[in-house]
Amino acid sequence: MTKLNRTISIAPMLDWTDRHDRYFLRLITSKALLYTEMVTTGAILFGDEKRHLSFDPAEQPVALQLGGSNTGDLAKCAKRGEEYGYQEINLNVGCPSDRVQNGRFGACLMAEPALVADCVAAMQDVTTLPVTVKNRIGIDDLDSYQHLTDFIGTIADKGCETFIIHARKAWLTGLSPKENRTVPPLDYPRVYQLKKDFPDLEIIINGGIQTLDEIDEHLKHVDGVMIGREAYQNPYFLAAIDARYYGVSDDRPKRKEVVEQILPYIQREMDRGVPLKSITRHMLGLFQGRPGAKAWRRHISENAHLPGATPDLLSEAASKVR
Repeated sequence: MTKLNRTISIAPMLDWTDRHDRYFLRLITSKALLYTEMVTTGAILFGDEKRHLSFDPAEQPVALQLGGSNTGDLAKCAKRGEEYGYQEINLNVGCPSDRVQNGRFGACLMAEPALVADCVAAMQDVTTLPVTVKNRIGIDDLDSYQHLTDFIGTIADKGCETFIIHARKAWLTGLSPKENRTVPPLDYPRVYQLKKDFPDLEIIINGGIQTLDEIDEHLKHVDGVMIGREAYQNPYFLAAIDARYYGVSDDRPKRKEVVEQILPYIQREMDRGVPLKSITRHMLGLFQGRPGAKAWRRHISENAHLPGATPDLLSEAASKVR
């Protein structure tokens, strides 16, 4: 199997990086690795599996992020993920929400490195895909560097070779999930030190990264950079990625070309019963920073939900941007 290139990836973001958003982002960057939003094992095993796991082949390369802590359930879901065509299985050890804690997965698993290691091993036993872990640098009072290295070392001993590190700790009590994405301070040097102490592991850094210059700086210290909110709120920022980090020709599409290219997809999805607004909501930031961006957002927001709205609505909105 060809090694998956994780130089630049787009973070799994709950309610954001669904299949429609990923299709849209793929029109802007053909190379960055895309992640699903977190899918719980329960949703796959006891819910609508096809809805949670299906994706358009145009999204590739795409990785599946799972949430769970039952080794058997994770193994079943990892196997299904491989059958659906994902190129990586990632275990969420970073989400701090109450719902996740009550299910004993997400960031609270940082207190149970042996369990995480068993989960990784169980998934590796049933799939040929790489199994990776996305975690914080600590939780609550378990935030020493020693705890972090013990956590990484325990899981690496079971064969996990890739860790995506959100460079903030998480407070499991006292902060909301939204606050946990911004309030705890970023500690990039701690992630850099991990790479020094585990040189044979692939270390990907995540958290608060917004510019190409910041990416360049991080890549001096770690193996890859994962972009989160900036990729959603200012998606055209990704248009420079392919040429800059993957050596492909710089023939990035113009913003209005992206709009035209996605119209057939939107029509196809609407024909299947998908509401227009379920797709257009991901595109509001496309013209971020451009004259007319506000008019673009307003036209979509005010009209996409109306009965009879068609994909042409996007062309109308784009005409308001200079």
